[in-house]
Amino acid sequence: MLRRREIALAGAGVALAAPALAQSGPVEIQFWHGLAQPLGGLLEAIAGQFNESQNRARIVSSFRGSYPETMVAAIAAFRANAAPHVVQMFEVGTGTMMAAGRAIKPLHELLRETGVQINFDDYLPAVRGYYSLADGRMMSMPFNSSTAIMFYNKDAFRRAGLNPDQAPRTWAEMRAAATRLRAAGVEIPFTTAWPTWTQVEQQSAIHNTEIATLENGFGGLGAELRINNPLMQRHFTTLLEMGREGGFRWGGRDAAGDALFANGQAAIVHASSGARARFVRELPGGVANLGAAMLPFYDEVPGAPINSIIGGASFWAMNRGPAGGRNEAENRAIAEFFAFIARPEVAAKWHTDTGFLPVTRTAFEQVRATGFYAQNPGADIPIQQLLRGGGTMTGASRGIRLGGFTEIRTIMQEEMERALQGQQGADAALANSVQRANVVLRNFERTNRG
Repeated sequence: MLRRREIALAGAGVALAAPALAQSGPVEIQFWHGLAQPLGGLLEAIAGQFNESQNRARIVSSFRGSYPETMVAAIAAFRANAAPHVVQMFEVGTGTMMAAGRAIKPLHELLRETGVQINFDDYLPAVRGYYSLADGRMMSMPFNSSTAIMFYNKDAFRRAGLNPDQAPRTWAEMRAAATRLRAAGVEIPFTTAWPTWTQVEQQSAIHNTEIATLENGFGGLGAELRINNPLMQRHFTTLLEMGREGGFRWGGRDAAGDALFANGQAAIVHASSGARARFVRELPGGVANLGAAMLPFYDEVPGAPINSIIGGASFWAMNRGPAGGRNEAENRAIAEFFAFIARPEVAAKWHTDTGFLPVTRTAFEQVRATGFYAQNPGADIPIQQLLRGGGTMTGASRGIRLGGFTEIRTIMQEEMERALQGQQGADAALANSVQRANVVLRNFERTNRG
C-alpha cells in the first residue's frame, strides 16, 4: 500500500501493477512542458531532433500552461493513471516532487536500471546540487536552468542621460537611476518578473541570508519561513518607497512583468536570464538596445554579493499512476532522451538560442570557444553571477527546497500586492507571509513525514 506521502499525490492507496509488456515499433513518450513561445518551440524542436536521431522512441511534446499549471495537471493525471512519462517541473517544485513517492521515478534509479550513463560531474555545481540528494544521487534531469539578472533598455538610459553601457550596481544606484528615468518621461523606470524569486529569493541569496531555517529546507521537512528579517524589511521598504516615488511599478505575478519590458514600457526589469530570447525578439531596437547586468545589492551588507541561485526547471520521469508503472522499453526511451539533452552540443545551442544557462562545463567551454560571448555582450552575465563570490555556495545560496513552495510564492505575492496598494506596510507584509507560509509547511510536513 502506498505510504501517506504517496496517497497525498495519488489520491488512492492502490498497489502498483506489474509493468506492461514492451510494445513493438517506436515507444511513444508523452512529454509535458510549461514553456510558452518562443521558448516552447525551441524546446519542442530539441525533442524533434531526438526523434530524428533514432527510431526506437518518439517524444510527443505538449504545452500544458505555466509551470504551476503544468504541476497541477501532472498530479491530476497521475491520480487518473494517465501521467506523462516526463514532466517539466520548475525548480521550486523540487521539494514537492521529491516527496511524491511512487509518482516519480528517481533519475538515479532510472539510469541504473537502464544502463544509460550521464556524466553529472560535468554539470555546474549550482545546477547539480539543486536536483540531487545529500549523497549526490540525482533525482531529476537538469535542463533549462536559469538565474535572475537585470535587463535594461539602452535607449531609455540615453534619454535619461544615463550611461547605456553601465547599469546600476547597488540599490542606491538603482533608485537614483529610476528617478532620472522617471524625470525623462519613461513610463515605468523599473519593474520585475517573478517577484518573489527576484526580490525575495535571489536578493536573500546574494546577501547570504536564508529565507527559511534548515538551510532553506535542504535540511529537512521541519523548516520554517523566515523572511521577516532585517534584510527583507529593508528591501520591502525600498520597493514600497520606490513605488510611491513612481520609480517602481508592480508588473504582475509570475512572469507577467516580462511583457512590460519587452514592449518598451519599462526601462529596467529583473527577470530570468531565459527571457533573453524573447527580449531579443520583441524589444524595440532589438539586441543592440538590450543591456544586461547582475542584480543590484546593498553594498553595506558585509560579504555581499555572493552567488545567485538557479531557477528554471528540470525534467522528472513519472510513473503512469497508482495502478501501474512503466515498462522496460519506456524507461529506456526516457533515459535515452535525457542522455540526448545532456549532449554538450544540445546544451550549448539551447544556451545561445535562449539565454538559459549552459548547464555543463563542456557546453560552456564550447560556446566560449566560438566567440559567442564577445559577439553578444551580456550573454555570460548569468554564469558570472552564479560564480560571484568565488562560487562557493552557502546554506543561503544553494537554493530552496520547501514543500508546497508554489503555494508559498502565491502567498508572498498576495502580501506584496497588498503592501504596494497601500493596505499594509513592509513589516506587516513580511509577518503575514511568514505566518501563512508556515501553515503550508506544517501541513506538508504532516502529510509527507514518515
